Amino acid sequence: QLQLVESGGGLVQPGGSLRLSCAASGLVNYAIGWFRHAPGKEREAMLCIHRNGNTAYSADSVQGRFTISRDNAKNTVYLQMNSLAPQDTAVYYCAADQPGWYTRCRDRDMEYWGNGTLVTVSS
Repeated sequence: QLQLVESGGGLVQPGGSLRLSCAASGLVNYAIGWFRHAPGKEREAMLCIHRNGNTAYSADSVQGRFTISRDNAKNTVYLQMNSLAPQDTAVYYCAADQPGWYTRCRDRDMEYWGNGTLVTVSS
């Protein structure tokens, strides 16, 4: 059982930055994704990263603003978010794909989910 723990959420002004972390013992063995769920919308994939550290997927809405990275020595995956806008307000979740090296970054394939961390972008 993989227990994913997100951290780093909070309130930030438009144009600001946040870095979210997703940590778990054994995370090094999984491809990982960041998803978000905004009020009134369906949960959507933001970015995913293969086990080898290559980015698997980046949503159009965050390209050029958000990046994903991993530190396997620390069993942690990061989501760096820059140029935040009010429409980025959501609960952000990290998730681990089924065992393997690669991910298609599909919600339905994710085997483990964290409890989420709230990001609020507001002045």
